[in-house]
Amino acid sequence: MNNIRTVSDTKRAFYSIHTRPINSIYRRVVEELMVEMHLLSVNVDFQYDPIYALGVVTAFDRFMQGYLPETDQESIFNALIGALQEDPQRYRAEAQQLQEFAQTLSVTDLLSWAEGASNFEAGNDLQSYFHKIAINPKYKYNRLFAIGLFTLIEQSDPQGIENKEATEKTLDQLASGLNLPQDKLQKDLELYRSNLEKLMQARIVMEELTQAERKRREQRGAKPAVSPTPESAPEEVSTDS
Repeated sequence: MNNIRTVSDTKRAFYSIHTRPINSIYRRVVEELMVEMHLLSVNVDFQYDPIYALGVVTAFDRFMQGYLPETDQESIFNALIGALQEDPQRYRAEAQQLQEFAQTLSVTDLLSWAEGASNFEAGNDLQSYFHKIAINPKYKYNRLFAIGLFTLIEQSDPQGIENKEATEKTLDQLASGLNLPQDKLQKDLELYRSNLEKLMQARIVMEELTQAERKRREQRGAKPAVSPTPESAPEEVSTDS
């Protein structure tokens, strides 16, 4: 029992794998995701599945969009999963496979499979995942799974996802079929979308400030180097002041 890893253990492992500093605007995002995943990993009822992996990968990629240097993004992701003693390549591969499969589906497919999930396990891997979730009374629902489920809808109907009312109805039907807490799922996804919007706005502000500072430096560096003459020297001093 004493061998259960602590949050501090996971954080130490993360910073031993990714040793470069993380930009301040993203550090909180990374650490909150790390803590969330750690707490799930030590919960006896939690079970990994590719829908969860899709949620992790989607959340990370969207929250880290625009991170510089861009080459650090994959290092941070690898450290995040590695710190939990799991394989980052497995997360990436299974998330991509599920995402690509979802692109071949319709929302009707997802709904029909979810609604029948308690009664049968057949056809394909996604139906099998749905079945295992629906029949497990101790299934550990979590926000990252909800993001994965939402991503399945996005991939199966990219245009329809913009219809908030229809999407909420779809989520309710999926949650009902899979025996998930409908209110909790809706609230988690609303917060997820809200946080993405806030981070996007923060990135825009940072970008504007960075560009403004760059222009100021360029303007200071572009001043003509005029050799002062008895006639021009006073005018040059006046211009700089």
